[in-house]
Amino acid sequence: MAYKIDHGEFIEVNGDRQSLRYRAAAEGLPVILFLHGGPGVCDRHLVLGAHSAMAERYTMVCWDQRGSGKSYNKQIQKSDISLDTYVEDAEFVLEYLAGKFGVRRVIVSGHSWGTAIGTALAAKRPDLVAAYIGQGQFVNGAENERVSYEFCLAQARERGDKKALKVLENGAPVDGVYPDRRSMMTQRDCLTRYGGANYRRREGLVKSLLMPLLKTDEYTLGDVARYAKGATYLTGKLWNDVVALRFDETVKTLGMPVVITQGDHDYNTPSSIARKWFDELGAPYKKWISFAESAHSPAFEEPEKWEREVLAALDEIGEKFPLR
Repeated sequence: MAYKIDHGEFIEVNGDRQSLRYRAAAEGLPVILFLHGGPGVCDRHLVLGAHSAMAERYTMVCWDQRGSGKSYNKQIQKSDISLDTYVEDAEFVLEYLAGKFGVRRVIVSGHSWGTAIGTALAAKRPDLVAAYIGQGQFVNGAENERVSYEFCLAQARERGDKKALKVLENGAPVDGVYPDRRSMMTQRDCLTRYGGANYRRREGLVKSLLMPLLKTDEYTLGDVARYAKGATYLTGKLWNDVVALRFDETVKTLGMPVVITQGDHDYNTPSSIARKWFDELGAPYKKWISFAESAHSPAFEEPEKWEREVLAALDEIGEKFPLR
């Protein structure tokens, strides 16, 4: 396909140089901003690889957040950052995109950590957010980690995974915080190997993240090195902010249409927790879309269904609400 818009740029976001990537088949389309997970786990290579057909109808925008991927620089380790920093950055990016593409509002699609930013952003600036799409929806940090950890512990026992059990049995999170980095990374590695992160491709944590990066043209080897540094640093730096979140207490209504796309087997951000929040959420339009063959990332585990369902939901929304 020939794209009218297909390039990237760096802009200054609240004093920090950050990377944006655009793709659209025509000018004047509604804009959708993808908020990647992590913190620091950029996914433009996956979004553009799996969903470029969306560019026929929407201007797709992928953003490497502060300290992430192409936006990484050493100064991040000297900065005082928090979730609020990323919400403020996202707010700046929305205002920039609105001006650049001549729209009043932008559709926001968040994945995992991106839903922490996206939900807080949607609650703060409903005037800028045309619709909110969540995937791997984050709701309550402490409860999230309790359920996720218990899944891994039960699976390790069932499988007789003695190496993992040795760490897991002494590494339970307390209020969402693991006793040390080894405990946390073991739990996350088990999550990927046991199907709670990707239901069908049960690879270890490093392989599942690294191999797609090495195969894409979106990131150079230098970018991959920056990506690794950013993801490693940001996870530790921002973890306490993540697990302190309680959207089930603080975000009970949103002023725009809400679509949640959730894998049935998600134990990274457990679907049972996300569903309870969704059912109690007040919004002018709500739609829950389940994915029976997915865990944490249905956009990449069941890409055709995810794209079809999201586009159909946006068509429904567009009949009643402005998307640009």
